[in-house]
Amino acid sequence: MDQFKENIQKWALIDSKLKTINEHTKKLRDSKNELSQFISKYMIDNNLADKKIKLGTGEIKIIEKKEYSTLSFSYIEVCLDNIIADKEQVQFIMNYLREQRDVSIVQELRVVSK
Repeated sequence: MDQFKENIQKWALIDSKLKTINEHTKKLRDSKNELSQFISKYMIDNNLADKKIKLGTGEIKIIEKKEYSTLSFSYIEVCLDNIIADKEQVQFIMNYLREQRDVSIVQELRVVSK
């Protein structure tokens, strides 16, 4: 029983540390994104978009990349509505997709506020 209590205390400490680290990581990520936007805008406005900036660990440059939206059920339904005239068929397909999804049930510990 003592080992059990000790493990709970360790778990709670680790959980608390992870929350702190995740909050700090989010702040760093937000700051980096803000700086990235500022730097990119400056480079574009000053005709430096095709230049590379050397850093101690490598180089940074502006690149273009495609970002796809999520493949959500609402998006799939809109697309099916565009190609299938029969709304009942669309609903049949949507229901089928929802029912056939892989679902796994996992157990986890979670801190619940009082």
